[in-house]
Amino acid sequence: MVDHVDVVIVGAGLSGVGAAVHLRRNCPGKTYAVLEARDAIGGTWDLFRYPGIRSDSDMFTLGYSFKPWTDPKAIADGDAIREYVRETAREYGVREHIRFRHRVVRAEWDSDTARWTVHAHRDDTGEDVVLTCAFLFTCAGYYRYDAGYTPEFPGVDRYAGRLVHPQHWPADLDWTGRRVVVIGSGATAVTLVPALAERAAHVTMLQRSPTYVIALPSRDPFADALRRWLPAKAAYPVVRWKNVLLGVVNFQLSRRAPGLVKKFLRRAAQGRLPVGYDLDRHFAPRYDPWDQRLCVVPDGDLFAAIGDGRAAVVTDTVETFTEHGIRLGSGEELPADIIVTATGLNLLALGGMTVAVDGTEVDLASTVAYKGMMLSGVPNFALTIGYTNASWTLKADLVATYVCRLLRHLDATGQQIVTPLAPDTAEREPLIDLKSGYVLRAADRLPKQGPRAPWRLHQNYPRDVLLMRHGRLTDSGVRFSRAGAPAASGLDAAQPTAPVA
Repeated sequence: MVDHVDVVIVGAGLSGVGAAVHLRRNCPGKTYAVLEARDAIGGTWDLFRYPGIRSDSDMFTLGYSFKPWTDPKAIADGDAIREYVRETAREYGVREHIRFRHRVVRAEWDSDTARWTVHAHRDDTGEDVVLTCAFLFTCAGYYRYDAGYTPEFPGVDRYAGRLVHPQHWPADLDWTGRRVVVIGSGATAVTLVPALAERAAHVTMLQRSPTYVIALPSRDPFADALRRWLPAKAAYPVVRWKNVLLGVVNFQLSRRAPGLVKKFLRRAAQGRLPVGYDLDRHFAPRYDPWDQRLCVVPDGDLFAAIGDGRAAVVTDTVETFTEHGIRLGSGEELPADIIVTATGLNLLALGGMTVAVDGTEVDLASTVAYKGMMLSGVPNFALTIGYTNASWTLKADLVATYVCRLLRHLDATGQQIVTPLAPDTAEREPLIDLKSGYVLRAADRLPKQGPRAPWRLHQNYPRDVLLMRHGRLTDSGVRFSRAGAPAASGLDAAQPTAPVA
């Protein structure tokens, strides 16, 4: 017997648990299963265990729309976020629907039956499991969980100390009184450096080029004041929208007046660093703000560690690893008992699963994303990709809400299938518009986006609220049909369709 459910959700992290709750709240008659490759709830927030791990987004926007964040800290640590996700799963009965150690390897769509056949491998027993469903909803993020990115460093085999990647942080690693070098300048590096500096003899952040870093309070004063007067459920959406709008203004200003934002970020960093610090060398990137994500340091902890002398930033290149550290391009040698390669992540679309439609393999790179959540030529399928300029969950909530709208629409109209049709233009751009290394390395393997809505992801939450919560479900970008209708090619141009009554 093959199990059948209405919806299969892939992934039990922040997005997957949220999707399950939205399904339960908005489509209570639908059956579902959550397939999770690992043995725990939490996704990224359970996998990553390096010192100091925390959100770089405030929890009033990273938290779910339906479950107020009540912890005092707005920028929360990883343990608190993981518990928040698990508590949500318990509170809404999601845990009973999760099948752990089920790694989805392949999904096949059949237009004759209007069903997906989902193939999963159980890592604990070694058996293969098959389920069928009417709708497939992938919430596996886009990071490769089994391996982070580490470039090839010359001489690394000669190094006699401990070499660690943050994605695989050893539980037994003791850095007390040790000299530590952290290679990297992104969110992971700026998180690790002050955390390690609390116990290490000294920590050096070695970066090839600077990143924009901004200090924000770990607690939101406005939220603290509001929660003294209002219940959590009333205060939460107010603070959430305040932070959303501030983020939109910040991003739009960065795009329209990058020079102004650069001056602001420079002045803010200068005010937190020692007098005479070489700011232009270590904290003045060559790119514009939001070409890559801004790095948030709660309460300015990175700047404080530098000011106290517990940490330092070195901007240079790695010439070679030596037995006792790293020799730089300048000829200087950095001694290190421990070297942490915070050099980035590898992207992996759909958790590595392959997809076929009516016997034809889907090439993700040739598909176009519809509303940033469905793929041209792939029926009854959605994926969650969060914002690059705001909290992931803001988009995840919208995607889950839209999926529920689609499911209710199919039931109400007697249709069974919804298929996005590729736009009638050859213009294509990367779906993720950051210029970060981890994005550029994988851009040719990811879906694309078109020049305008509904084929373009505008990175604008208020605009997407109108589009996805209140916009039409029937437009020229999708076709509704019943079982037996052949799926449209992912490369076919969209043809106008009459609105479904």
